[in-house]
Order: sequence, then structure tokens, then C-alpha cells
Amino acid sequence: MRHRVALAAFLVTFVIVSAISTGVPAQTETPGLGPAGNLAAIEIEQAGEAILHGRDSRKQLLVTGRYSSGQLHDLTHSVTYSVAPTNVVQIDAGGFVTPIGDGAATVTVKAASGQTATLALSVDQIESQIPINFANQIVPIFTKLGCNTGACHGKATGQNGFRMSLLGFYPEEDFDFLVKEQRGRRIFPSSPEYSLLLLKSTNSLPHGGGRRLEMDSLEGELILRWIEQGTPFGSEEDRVVERIEVFPKTQTMNRGGDQQLTVIAHYNDGSIDDVTRMVKYESNDLEMAEVTRQGVVKTLDAAGEATVMVRFQDFVSVFRARIPLGVKFQSPPAKNFVDQHVFAKLQTLGIPPSPLCDDATFMRRVSVDINGSLPTGDAVSKFLADKDPNKRDRLIDQLLASPRYADYFANKWNSVLRNQQTPASGKTVTFGFHKFVRDSMASNMPYTQFVRRLLTASGDARANPAANWFARFPRR
Repeated sequence: MRHRVALAAFLVTFVIVSAISTGVPAQTETPGLGPAGNLAAIEIEQAGEAILHGRDSRKQLLVTGRYSSGQLHDLTHSVTYSVAPTNVVQIDAGGFVTPIGDGAATVTVKAASGQTATLALSVDQIESQIPINFANQIVPIFTKLGCNTGACHGKATGQNGFRMSLLGFYPEEDFDFLVKEQRGRRIFPSSPEYSLLLLKSTNSLPHGGGRRLEMDSLEGELILRWIEQGTPFGSEEDRVVERIEVFPKTQTMNRGGDQQLTVIAHYNDGSIDDVTRMVKYESNDLEMAEVTRQGVVKTLDAAGEATVMVRFQDFVSVFRARIPLGVKFQSPPAKNFVDQHVFAKLQTLGIPPSPLCDDATFMRRVSVDINGSLPTGDAVSKFLADKDPNKRDRLIDQLLASPRYADYFANKWNSVLRNQQTPASGKTVTFGFHKFVRDSMASNMPYTQFVRRLLTASGDARANPAANWFARFPRR
């Protein structure tokens, strides 16, 4: 089921973008966002509740500086923190709050230039022995540390005799692998600190993956107390995560800037938790932005838009960083609605469109993109000699109308949709599905209709070839 939903999302969001510039206007460069001016005020962003429940709860503060230019910049790691009284919470230099006693406290942050802001926090149930939930609290640790990826224990055959479900999608199986498999040798209830699970993870015993955690870390302490509690899995009455949310969702940043993230998990009982230090962060472009395990996004010396994926259990959220180049330019005329969106994005990022390419380059690029082949010499000569100002538009129409376009994109989509012969399907069904895709491309079927046909197909795949995709990915 997950494969079908993920692939459906990919199909729905697939867009072929072809924006053709008519030239580059005069430009004046102002690197990045320009001067921020003076710091006007600092604010503590309130993400989640102002109360911490129990010893396992944590809270990541976000401190934002508002400047005279109107710009916003993250100051979480550059301000100083103080707490009164001192026996309720501890807070480190990065704004990470840990409860130490029941009660109420006030956190004060102060910028180097003197501006201050305050936040009231409270803590309860610090002495309560709240049962740890395996799926909510333990499995995310293995995902964050990379233990259940396909390159480690998450592959089908496992690693060195120990396997886990990929990215923790099946916590029931992971529980059995950890607690019951190999006669329970990975857990030592009478002396939890000597459990093989912890000794390997901390590299106290030789571990092929090296040290993955420290015993005195949040993750190490949580696993230790889970074993001390008797390795509970949880009950059907326990709350269940429904979604996660990252703050901020978008931010305009300078090159070489930092942005602290906060991640909140929403549960089915209406409660929320700060899981900033329990999620896995992944940057989509390591040449533009990196992200630490603590959720600090660091932009590099490149302009554009970077995306950080945040994963917790089966749930994903996304943070987007806009990193302007800072070039001022006049957008060329848009030839279609796609150009409008592309030029608007380029204006936001301060990145001018590329100059108009020559006719030979255009013909080569568009032929490879649409037909998957180079044009013939005669076709190139004829195109270069043509003086019609609309010859590029005509060429695109000709390529889209040719059989090569349908053949090329049918092969692309059959590969993406994993159309292959199986003992159950046979050649007839496989070839029929390929023909359905090719006919859809040849008839210029809208992609919305194409996706709908795939997702709603039913019946015998020999009579309705689109149903073969449903059969290839049965509901689990």
C-alpha cells in the first residue's frame, strides 16, 4: 500500500517544465539579502506547548531576530539563556530545554546588543514512571541513527545476523527482532547497561557501524530506561502519532547562514510532543545546505532553494530554505503559465534566467528531451535555414506529434511503474500495459486523467490493462 501511495504522489506531482528565455536583461548584483540593518527586537517562537510532561519531554526554543530592514534571522545559537528559578529546567547554549523538577520557570534570552525576550515554561510528572512506548520513542532512535536503513540492518537479509524493518515501518517486527530473537540475547534485563543492544551501539563491543550513540545521550538514556521498565511495547490505548510539523516551514537565508528547526508530533488524543532531537533530517542538496542531527540547517556558498526532509516514524515534513543570489533583473515575457511560475521563482531567488541558446543547441536539446534521439543532419540544416520566427514552437509540436515521443515516454513510464513480466501476469498482460501507456502518450491524455485511470482501474488486467499496476502492488 505504501508503495502505491508514494508512486501515486509522484505521478500527480510530475510536471514537465520547459521555460524558454528570450534573453538576459541588464543586471545589477547585490549579493544575498543585502544589509540587515540594526537588530530591532528578538522573539521566542512558541512551537508546541509551554508545559513539559515527565522526564522524557524536551523542548527546542527558536529565537528570531527582527531587523530594521524587515529581515528575519535565526539567533537561537547566538543569544544567552538564563532560567529562574534554576531547579525546574536546564537549557543549553543551543536553546534545548530539559526538565529537572516540577514547577514553573521563566526563560530569558538576551542578544549581544541588549534586547531581551522571555518565555514561561512549566514541568509536571517529573517523578512519575511513565511507560515508554516502543513505536513512539524507541524505533525513531534507530531511524535517526541510520540503523534501519537499507545500507545497514534495514535490508531484507539484515546485517551480521541482526535485521530490522526498513526505516521502522513495522515496529511489531522490530520488537520481536530485538526482544525475542536469538533467545533474547540482545537484551539483559537484570543489568540493562550491559545489554548487547547498548554495548554495540556505543561501540563498547566491536560494532561494524562504529559508535552510533553515547550512553549519557538522550537516546542512550531512553533505551536504558526502556530496558529497565521491562521492554514494554505499549498498549492499544496508547496515543498514536497522526502527523508531524516543522517550524519554520520556510525561511529566506543568507549564504553561510544557520537556522534552527523545531519539530512537533501531533497525536490522536490531541496531545503534542517536541521531537526535534528524535527525528531524522536529510538535505536534498548537500552543495546548498547541510543539516545537523540537532536540526540546525547550515547554508553553503550557493544560491537557490534547498529542502530538508524531516522523518519521524511513517511521517514526513519539509523545511524549505530560500537562498537568494541577489541579482536584480527584469523578467522576460512569459510564453505560457509555466514560464510565469518559473520567472516568479527566479525573481524570488534573485537568479536571472539563462540567455537564449542558439538554434542548433535548442534543436539538439528539445529533440533529446522529447524524442530521446538526436536530429538528423538534414533536419538540422533545414531548421537552421528556416527564417520563420515561430520555428521553435513548430518544432516542438512536430516532435510531440511524432511516434518517437510516444515510444520514448512509454518506455520512461513503464520503467517508473515497474511494468515487468511475472509468472502470474505473463506476456499478454505486460505487453497490454505497455500499450496502454503508449496509447495514453500518443493521444495526449492529460496526466491527471492518466493517474486517475491507474488508481481506479479494476477487473481483469487482460481486459483492462491499467489494472495490472494495481495487481503489481497489492494492498498489504
